Amino acid sequence: MSNALIIVESPTKVKTIKKYLGSEFDVRASVGHVKDLPGNTLGIDIEHDFSPTYQVLEAKKKVIAELKKAARSADSIYLAPDPDREGEAIAWHIAEEIGAKGKPLYRVLFNDLTKNTMLAAIRNPLPLDRNRYEAQQTRRILDRLVGYQISPILWDKVKRGLSAGRVQSVAVRIVCEREEEIRNFTPEEYWTITAALEGADPPPFEARLVKIAGKKAKVASDAQARELVERLKASAFTVSAVESKETKRNPLPPFTTSKLQQEASRWLRFSPKKTMMVAQKLYEGIELGKEGPVGLITYMRTDSVRVAGEAVAEARAFIREVYGKDFLPAKAKVYAASEKAQDAHEAIRPTSLAWRPAEIKPFLSSDEFRLYQLIWNRFVASQMNPAVYDQTIVDIAAADCLFQARGSVLKFAGFTILYTEGKDTDDENGNGKTLPKLSEGEVLKLLELKPEQHFTQPPPRFTEAMLVRELEEKGIGRPSTYAAILSTIQERNYVRLEQGRIHPTDLGILVNELLVENFPQILDVEFTAAMEDQLDRIEEGKRNRIDTLKEFYGPFEKDLKNAAQKMRNVKKEGEPTDEVCDKCGAPMVIKWGRNGRFLACSQYPDCKNTKNLNGNGANGQAEAKPLDIPCDKCGKPMALKEGRFGKFLGCTGYPECKNTMPFSTGVPCPEEGCTGTLAEKRTKKGKSFYGCTRYPQCKYATWDRPIAEACPQCGSKFLVEKYSRKTGRMKACPKEGCGFKEPLS
Repeated sequence: MSNALIIVESPTKVKTIKKYLGSEFDVRASVGHVKDLPGNTLGIDIEHDFSPTYQVLEAKKKVIAELKKAARSADSIYLAPDPDREGEAIAWHIAEEIGAKGKPLYRVLFNDLTKNTMLAAIRNPLPLDRNRYEAQQTRRILDRLVGYQISPILWDKVKRGLSAGRVQSVAVRIVCEREEEIRNFTPEEYWTITAALEGADPPPFEARLVKIAGKKAKVASDAQARELVERLKASAFTVSAVESKETKRNPLPPFTTSKLQQEASRWLRFSPKKTMMVAQKLYEGIELGKEGPVGLITYMRTDSVRVAGEAVAEARAFIREVYGKDFLPAKAKVYAASEKAQDAHEAIRPTSLAWRPAEIKPFLSSDEFRLYQLIWNRFVASQMNPAVYDQTIVDIAAADCLFQARGSVLKFAGFTILYTEGKDTDDENGNGKTLPKLSEGEVLKLLELKPEQHFTQPPPRFTEAMLVRELEEKGIGRPSTYAAILSTIQERNYVRLEQGRIHPTDLGILVNELLVENFPQILDVEFTAAMEDQLDRIEEGKRNRIDTLKEFYGPFEKDLKNAAQKMRNVKKEGEPTDEVCDKCGAPMVIKWGRNGRFLACSQYPDCKNTKNLNGNGANGQAEAKPLDIPCDKCGKPMALKEGRFGKFLGCTGYPECKNTMPFSTGVPCPEEGCTGTLAEKRTKKGKSFYGCTRYPQCKYATWDRPIAEACPQCGSKFLVEKYSRKTGRMKACPKEGCGFKEPLS
């Protein structure tokens, strides 16, 4: 096989492939897409079956010229972009441009970059996949039709620079609807009653009230709780039933793309975008000293849990050798894929268990090591025996009430010796609690009755992991798109991250309202999911691209025309307020500008007076209030204002005086010798952080909100706010090794 040309996407792959395939292969990289739709026009001929007009990207003209030259001297050509729809499109576009007529041209799929996989792919090449390319083209055309035709309407009606997307706008809708649920939520009071009890054998334990007069316990008020407590104090607490049983907890399958993004978010605090960037590096190849470049994981865009037989055999041999036969099931575990899974690629796993995380750690960055270890542990654990628990449930009768205590003690670690799944919610099943030996009929000593007031909680705001899961469950997007969706809606300032939770911005809420009202079908979750199914059917050869586009565009075109005429013109009308212009006396209205909402005189352009809104924009009316801080340039009071990158102090003498100052928390910067303080700031994606006011001289920054309070344990000059579902809001010491924590009232 002399003088063969292999064309891949990434330059990083070139060294890895050359290492295994040798000098008889000329390996070149396209460096991603080589063609795309034009940037300044629609590029879709709607009248002629939605024919796309692709152009060679300006930055890729030199690359194409080099590939053409290499193709002329090659005997055969292997197109090896990534094994997904985008990779298929790249392969087709390269084939169109290099002009390799009369020469064998093949498509090869490298599901991992190992020698055996690559040699097998070369020995069994495939033709270009027309159906997969058609599916990619359909998605690209749909996204172009929506984005390029809705966005200008938003520019006209709200402000320039806004965008809409077939999938991104649905994701924003999901976030906005969750926010509306939270805002409309009415908390309801309820009480729990916990009994601290002691039996004949230690230790003391707690049981919770579960039934009153044979019905589920519902204690709605303080008075009811106190009446119950007084009645129970005079009652005997007797064990009415003891149930002990062995329970098993099975391991989870190896990672799909969405599950990897979720777990990396929970365990490593990686964004989906970061997870995919790091995973890409692990897939393409890492330099392992004398070994050279090694592809460490299989392809990272997949919704399949399937694993190759040889990989399963390797995992079982490893478990037997390292952990022993007790941890190895009699038969290999096989996991069922979801109904929507494409199963084109294996699950995400290590390419070889020979590359143990601890042994190759010196060659990996911190992020690469942590993600590789997560993938490694999950894969090996997926072939291990279940964890075994001794679970005990004790029923305790008192008056007409029933209390219950639960305990679950680990009996055999099984797969948990290597991996446990991260959780978004607390474990309320009593795992880890040990109960004393108790017998039916035993009378217990009451130590304390603890009534506690609670209020029902609204549904939580999404974390990035939770939103990925929501998109997956609703069928919105595919493994290759989740990271891009979350990244895009943050970059567009439609949502922002605060303490790990996704909040819609005022702009996101406004745009969502306008799009839902004027494009109900495009913004419909079920419609978007159905469109994903249609794309899958095109890839399977069961549906036609042109028919799909025609069915979509008919109703969409009508919505476009209606929206252009009837969509509320926020730019012109503004939102009315009770504020009066202090220059001409006319009413002020809320308008949108580069940095968000602001107050403008309704008599514009005759009167060009504007004012800043306060940070939260309550009722859209409150002006930033002057503070007892003088401007160091003109002496007028400074006011707290909100800008693109967070809160700041601006002179009330604006526009005559344009002086600004950082808004400080009052907490001194902890860097030795620094005289600055910590100020609230915001990243370009809208995520809040706290950085030194002397930046760029001092680059100290933290994600945690500082609290101007010294640590009582180690004397640190300040504490920080921490939050978890299990403990709630806590104040904690930022000094490593201190460990001080207490609830934040």
